[in-house]
Amino acid sequence: MSGWSSNGSEISKPAIVGIGITIAALIILYLAHLFTLQIVDGYEYRSRAQQISRRSASIQAQRGRIYDRHGRPLATNRDAFVLTLNPSDVDPNRFDELFDRLAAATDLTMSQLGQRVPMSIRSRFTEIELLDNVDYDTIVHIAERKDEFPGVSWYSQPRRYYPEGELVSHVTGYVGEITAQELQVLYNRGYTPDSILGKSGVERQYDTVLRGREGERYRTVDVFGREMATDPEQIPPVFGQDLYLTIDRDIQELALRSLGNRSGAVVVIQVATGEVLAMVSNPGFDANQFTYGGGGGTFNRLSRDPRSPFLNRAIAAEAPPASTFKTVMATAALEEEVIDPDEIINTRGAYRAGNQTFREWGIEMRPQGFGPIDIRSAIANSSNYFFYTVGHQMLGADNIEHYARAFGLGERTGIDIPGERSGFVPSRQWKESARQEPWVGGDTVNMSIGQGFTSATPLQLANMMAMVANSGTIYRPHLVREVRNPNTDEIATRAEPEILRSAPVRESTFDVVAEGLRSVVETGTARNTVTTPAVASAGKTGTGEIGASDRWHSWYVAYAPYEPEDPLEQVAVAVLVDADNEYDFWSPKAANLVLHGIFTGQTFDETVADLRPWYMHQY
Repeated sequence: MSGWSSNGSEISKPAIVGIGITIAALIILYLAHLFTLQIVDGYEYRSRAQQISRRSASIQAQRGRIYDRHGRPLATNRDAFVLTLNPSDVDPNRFDELFDRLAAATDLTMSQLGQRVPMSIRSRFTEIELLDNVDYDTIVHIAERKDEFPGVSWYSQPRRYYPEGELVSHVTGYVGEITAQELQVLYNRGYTPDSILGKSGVERQYDTVLRGREGERYRTVDVFGREMATDPEQIPPVFGQDLYLTIDRDIQELALRSLGNRSGAVVVIQVATGEVLAMVSNPGFDANQFTYGGGGGTFNRLSRDPRSPFLNRAIAAEAPPASTFKTVMATAALEEEVIDPDEIINTRGAYRAGNQTFREWGIEMRPQGFGPIDIRSAIANSSNYFFYTVGHQMLGADNIEHYARAFGLGERTGIDIPGERSGFVPSRQWKESARQEPWVGGDTVNMSIGQGFTSATPLQLANMMAMVANSGTIYRPHLVREVRNPNTDEIATRAEPEILRSAPVRESTFDVVAEGLRSVVETGTARNTVTTPAVASAGKTGTGEIGASDRWHSWYVAYAPYEPEDPLEQVAVAVLVDADNEYDFWSPKAANLVLHGIFTGQTFDETVADLRPWYMHQY
């Protein structure tokens, strides 16, 4: 039969074929698209649908533990519990009754419970976190009365615990919940809004080593939030690695208790390696109070404390080094050969520089000064006049600055803990630029005895003594000795001694300086305070002025043994007692306790009893 057009004319066969081809092509394209949707892209769409119906929650990793050098725990983990509520399991008319029971069983109030579970979400099927860091006894109480707590459940979550409390608080630091600002910086490093972050100390410095890797818990829910799968899928967390510090817990306790209730710091380092055996800052804080956002009121109170308990004075207290700086001065004078080891300077009671007069210390006792003395005796007796003369007339400010920096003053040591400050070494150029004033002779005189603009930290001055003991070499101080696998206890990395600086100074120069420092203990300013018979030491006292007539910083720096048989047994010690304490020349007394305890192996109480009589009434 022939085809017809719309006006009655016959439709051509080619037109019919074209229409058929078009229809067939459309059917083929439709089937191809249908095949793509169902077969090719089906997996992707099913995956997207599944993702929409899946909820994820992070599983906190067990944080790596921190130990002292002998394996004694300084930071560990304790199981705590998170209390949750699924509102859909509660009779809508019995929320008040449930809240009343929860308030009686926990620290939550009715008001807090109402805020956590408002009316608008009481028909939901999702679990709501009510309270974290819940103790085991509370969980047992609720579990034994499960019928009285419908919808209430719990899960275990590790919590950081510091068994030594304040003893190592500035070393370990503490952890807390990540803030929004911190998350912005750390998000690309794998941190999440649920992450726990080291806030200070070793916890902060080594956070990426300690934190491990968080796991994930996935559960499938319907559109109402009801869980559909009985066995949630989990990606297990990876435990963080353990740290073994250089700190010796016993020496740390000796150092802390040696200060009594005084504000100050003590640093003890191993001269041959730079390992920090003790790092104390007093007052401190109990890091357990701030773990995971707790102790907000305590944190605010301590933050306002004028004694600054959060300040790690060992690395951040910048004080005039005072007469301990005469160690640098003696080294500079001998190395520059502006004075011979046996050369005599006739000291007097007062020194004139321009229109200024600078007095000898203790001028009331010796108005004529120390008389004729050499450099060893000047170190031993801490003669200001001697070093006024050497600094002002022989060395000059530029040479003093050069040698101060050679000892590492004015620069951070790079110790592996945050918060270190650099101290300050002034120069002519600095004063002219920063203060728009010329450098004058009085500035050089003040600098010659560690006063004026100069400042240093206890760690820097411990390094200063290590340089003398090592005849010119300082090792970078460090706190982490080893990183270990938490499952096998195998050592992943071990810190090796790293030379921080080597001063271009002759060994003979350091020998003379060391003789003077030894005389400080034998016949000089520390002869009546550094009395331990356990070890021969060398040291230097210092009294830093702050512009007050009754307050001074008290310094004592030392190293021992003076002539070690084994270099690994030699330690350098720096003690600072802040000027906000009543001045009692305590730093050498504290160092005496520390040295005696280290080299006898005694506890603090045994040390005090051994060094009677005048320690006994101090504690």
